Amino acid sequence: AVTVRNGVPVRVGDLATVVDGSEERRGGAEIQGTPAVSVEILKVSGSNTVQVADSVRHVLGQLERQVPADIRLTVIRDDSERVRDALHDVQLSIVLGATLTIAIIYLFLNSWRSTVITGLTLPVSIISAFFIMWVFGFTVNTMTLMALSLAIGLLIDDAIVVRENIVRHVEMGKDHHTAAKDGTDEIGLAVMSTTFAVVAVFIPVAFMGGMIGKIFFQFGVTVAFAVLVSLFVSFTLDPMLSSVWFDPEIEGAHGHARSRSRNPVKRGVLAFNQWFERVADRYPGALDRALGKRWAVVGVGFVSVAVAILLVPRIGFTWMPDADTNEFSVQYRVPPGSRPEYTMGKGREIATFLQSLPEVERTYLSVGGGFMGTANNGRIGVRLKPKGQRDRTLQEIQTELRGKLRNLPGVRPSITGQRTVFGGGFRPPIIVNVQGPEPTRLKLAADRVLDAVRSVRGVAEPNSSEEGSLPQLDVRVDRQEAWRAGVGISTIASTLQPLFTGQRATRWEDSQGYSHDVVIVYPDSMRSSAADVSEISLLSESSHSVQLSQVAEVRAGVGPQQIERRQLEQQVSVSAGVLPGFAVGEVADRVKRAIDAIGLPPGYRAVFTGDVQNLEETKGYVLEAIILAVVFIYLILASLFGSFLQPLSIMLALPLSFIGVALALLVTGGNLNVMSMIGIIMLMGLVTKNGILLVDFANQQRAAGMDRREALLMSGRIRLRPIVMTTVAMIFGMLPLAFALGAGAEQRAPMARAVIGGLITSTLLTLFVVPVVYTLLDDAAAWFGGRRRQRPVAAGDIRPHAVPETAGIGD
Repeated sequence: AVTVRNGVPVRVGDLATVVDGSEERRGGAEIQGTPAVSVEILKVSGSNTVQVADSVRHVLGQLERQVPADIRLTVIRDDSERVRDALHDVQLSIVLGATLTIAIIYLFLNSWRSTVITGLTLPVSIISAFFIMWVFGFTVNTMTLMALSLAIGLLIDDAIVVRENIVRHVEMGKDHHTAAKDGTDEIGLAVMSTTFAVVAVFIPVAFMGGMIGKIFFQFGVTVAFAVLVSLFVSFTLDPMLSSVWFDPEIEGAHGHARSRSRNPVKRGVLAFNQWFERVADRYPGALDRALGKRWAVVGVGFVSVAVAILLVPRIGFTWMPDADTNEFSVQYRVPPGSRPEYTMGKGREIATFLQSLPEVERTYLSVGGGFMGTANNGRIGVRLKPKGQRDRTLQEIQTELRGKLRNLPGVRPSITGQRTVFGGGFRPPIIVNVQGPEPTRLKLAADRVLDAVRSVRGVAEPNSSEEGSLPQLDVRVDRQEAWRAGVGISTIASTLQPLFTGQRATRWEDSQGYSHDVVIVYPDSMRSSAADVSEISLLSESSHSVQLSQVAEVRAGVGPQQIERRQLEQQVSVSAGVLPGFAVGEVADRVKRAIDAIGLPPGYRAVFTGDVQNLEETKGYVLEAIILAVVFIYLILASLFGSFLQPLSIMLALPLSFIGVALALLVTGGNLNVMSMIGIIMLMGLVTKNGILLVDFANQQRAAGMDRREALLMSGRIRLRPIVMTTVAMIFGMLPLAFALGAGAEQRAPMARAVIGGLITSTLLTLFVVPVVYTLLDDAAAWFGGRRRQRPVAAGDIRPHAVPETAGIGD
C-alpha cells in the first residue's frame, strides 16, 4: 500500500501495472547475428598493453567456468594483437637485417675472422641499448625495436671502416699489431666525425614537440646511444682483436694465397672482389674527368635537387601511411528519431552483406551505448582473414564497399580504419570544426562547408555532426496561469521527467539474492502524442490536481541531437575520408581552398583538427629538426676538421639525397608522412659519411706533400671500398623493414625506403660532386686569401718573415 484513503489501503497495483521486465532498450549488440553485450576495457595510462590483455584473457578463462553453458565469452577486439604483430615483425627485421649485413661484410672483406671482429659490434651495441632504455624507463616496444632494426647497418658502420683500413695496412706489409694501431689512428677522425654527425641528427629527433615528438622520443634516444656504443667498440674491441688475432687469409702472402681456395662460396666471394677491384680501378679516371668539368658536375647536382623538388607535389603528404591491419569499421546513421530496433535492423542488413564477402572472418554490430552513443548511430567492426589467406588488400575491399554500401536506402555509411600501434582510431583523417556564436547561423555555415567538402576530388563519405534535428515535444509554460494555479516550473519539470525517462524509486531483492531496480515510468500508451502529455495531472501547492494543458502548451518540435563546444565556443564538425590513391595533405589543401572560396560569415571560422592538424604540426617540427641537425653537423665537422669551408663540401651530400628519397617513394607508391620524414632526418647524418671519408684522407695526403688533384684521386680509389661497403651494409640492413613483411608493416616501411633511396643517390653523386666542390672551395679560399695579402699595407704593418703565396682550404 502507498497510502490509505477512507480506511482503505491504496496499493501499487491499483495505480499502475507492475512488470518484472527489463529496462527500455536504447541500444544493442550482435556478433555474427547472435545477441551480445559488449564490455570495453581500457588500460591505465603508463601500463603495458600486452600485460593488461594477457591478464584480461586469464580472467576470462576463469569466468568461462562460472557462467552458464549457453553464454559464451568472446574477445572481439584485442589491441595487443597489433602490438604483438608489430614487435614480431620488427624482431624479424632485426634478425634478417643483421644476417644480411654480416653477409655483406664477408662479401667485401673475404675473411670470416674479419667478419667476426666486425660483427661483434652488433650484439654489443644492441645489448648496450637496453641499458639506456632501462635508465630512461623505456619498454621493449615498437619504437625502440624499430630504432634498432633501422640502425643495424648504421651500428656496424664504424667497425667496417676501421677493420677495412686495418686490413689495408696489413696488405701493405705491416704486422697485425702495427697495422691495427696505424689503421685506427689514420681513420679515427673520419669515424668520429661520421658518428657524431649521426648523433647530432638524432638528438633533435628525440626532442621534437607535438605528437611526432612523443612518438619518436624513445626512437631517437635509443639510436643515439647505440651509435655511441658502436663508436666505442670500433675504437677498442675491434683494434684489440685485430692486433692479437692472426688472420692467414689476409696476412698469408699479403692476401695472394686467398685465390687458391677450393670452397665454392669462397671462390664466388673472390670473384666478386676481383670484379669490384676492376670497377674501382676505373673510378679515379672518371673522377679525373669530372674534375676537368667541374661546373658541369655541379650543374648535375643542382638538377637532381630541382627534380626532387618538382616530384614532391606528385608524392603528396599524409600523417600516417596506410596499413593492412586486418580490421576496419563501418559506421552508419539512420534518420534522427529512429528507434533502436530500426537502427539494429539496418545494421543487420549491412552486417549480412559484409559476411557474404569471402575475406571477412567476423563482424560485430553495436548500436547506441558507449560514450555519446545515440539510437540512430551504429557501428560494425569487421575482422578480415590474415593477409596470406585473402587475395585483396584492405584498401581494395574498402573501395568496393564504398560503392556498394552507398546504394543501401535509409542509411549513411562511412568506412574508417582500425587503430594502429602509432595511435589514431575510428575517426576519419579530415575533420573540420566550424565554430561560431549563434546556433542557427552556425548550422547554415556548416551546411555550406559540407557542400564545399563534397565538391572536392578525392574526398570519401563526407558527413556532418549536425545530423538533423531530433523530434521532441516542447512544453511552453504560461507563467501567469501557472502562478494562479499554484504550480511552479520546477514542479512541472520534476513531474514530467520521471514519467518519461523513468526514475528509480527504490530497489528490492528477490528470494535468490538478485536485486532489482523499481522504476516509475508512464506506459507508451499514455505518452505517444502531444494530447496524451497535455492530460498529465500536476499537484499544486494547495494539493489540488491541475492538468498540464491548463498551465502550458504542448506541441511538436525539434531539437539538436548533441551540442559540441570547443574552447567555450559552439561548433559543428564536418568530417571526410580520403579515397585510395590520394594523399591526405593534398586533399586537405583542396578542402581549405574550397572553404576559402565560399567565404564564411564574420565571426565564423573553420578549424582543421585530426590528422590534418597533426600533419601541419609535423611539417614544422621536422623542418626545425632538419635545420638543427644541419647546424649541429656543421659545427661538429668544423671543429673536428679545423675549417669553416671543408664542412660545406661534405654537407653538399645532404640535398643530393633528396632525389633518391623522391624516386623511392614514387616507385613504391608512398608519400611524405611521419615515417618518411624521420627517414629524411636520418639521412642528414648518414650521407655525410662518404664525404668525410674522402675529404679526410685527401687532407692527410695533402699534408704529406701530395698535389691536390692527386690526393683526391688517391683518396677516391682507396676510400671507395669502405664507402661502398658501408652504404651497401646499411641498405641491406634496412631491406627487411622496407619490404614490409609482417602485418601492419606498411606503416614502418616508408622510413626504410626513404633512407635506402637517399643513400643510393647520395653515394653515387657524392663520389663526384663532393671532390669537385672541395676543389672549388679550395680555389675560393686561396683567391680570398690572396686578395687579403695583396691589399695595400702601411709601413708599420710589414713583417720581417716571408708570406706563403697560396693558402689551403683549411686556413
